[in-house]
Amino acid sequence: MESYYLFSSGKLERKDNVIRLTRQDGKFKDLKIELTRDIYLFGEVSLNTKCLNYLAQKKIPLHVFNYYGNYSGSFYPRECNVSGELLINQVRTNLDENKRLQLAQKFVLGASQNILRNLKYYQRRKRNVSEQIKTITALMKDIDRTSAVDVLMGIEGEIHRNYYSAWEDIFEQKTDFISRVRRPPDNMINTLISFLNMMMYSSCLSEIYVSQLNPTISYLHSVSERRFSLCLDLSEIFKPLVVDRLIFSLVNKKIVSKDSFEQGSNGCYMKKATILKVTKAYDEYLRKTIMHRTLRRKVSYRHLIRLECYKLIKDLMGEQEYMPFKIWW
Repeated sequence: MESYYLFSSGKLERKDNVIRLTRQDGKFKDLKIELTRDIYLFGEVSLNTKCLNYLAQKKIPLHVFNYYGNYSGSFYPRECNVSGELLINQVRTNLDENKRLQLAQKFVLGASQNILRNLKYYQRRKRNVSEQIKTITALMKDIDRTSAVDVLMGIEGEIHRNYYSAWEDIFEQKTDFISRVRRPPDNMINTLISFLNMMMYSSCLSEIYVSQLNPTISYLHSVSERRFSLCLDLSEIFKPLVVDRLIFSLVNKKIVSKDSFEQGSNGCYMKKATILKVTKAYDEYLRKTIMHRTLRRKVSYRHLIRLECYKLIKDLMGEQEYMPFKIWW
């Protein structure tokens, strides 16, 4: 199964048993619908209900990004893998303050462990990140002691603040990155974080779709904060592995630089060629494989997200306690 990233402007429509993107110059590309996992739209594309109905029939989510590379929304087909029992357990766990807190703590713990793994990697390469490692290690001891999700979110914020303060020592070129700025991002690093975080949210949504989980019911993030808030929970664990490591690689290998970005009224944003370059690198990163310790076979980074969904389902069904994914390599 493949993800399609469409950058050309034109018309997306059903043509017999394929989805066709017809560009403004008349050229077209047919998507192999039976091998399509999801579609990402970056160009100015028009489509009709016939196309959307066909995507729904084939169970293919569609993610839309605007001119600046900001996530606009997703077309989420009618769920086909449904389980009333799982849905009840998802809701019941969310309403049970103790059980919700326990799961939320696991998400923060998994994210923190993976953050430390990144920092220790660069510590071995003589980067000055020892102070951040010490502080984050101390903060992690408070995760299990929290009595409410709001308090836990405060600890999670402090961990990320210390983590980001180490990035300037990780980068091999000057980036002017001091702290996380979101709306709008003010420099190239914040722009990369915002864009790749949104790509990760979309990837998590696509993987949740093939499971029986409901993406609107979450545990760390409030269900009223975002529509698909469970994506935010799961993405916390995988952002250090995919998003952060990819940013370090893009910057240190000089694949992107300040010249790859523009400053405008909407803050700092990527040039069109940069969006294409970063998206290609993201897709290639998700295709990377590792030998899974439990399954004893190679699995892709993307498949690790799906496995995390299944682990969460087992916990919600009372079969096996959920343990967050931890980078071991």
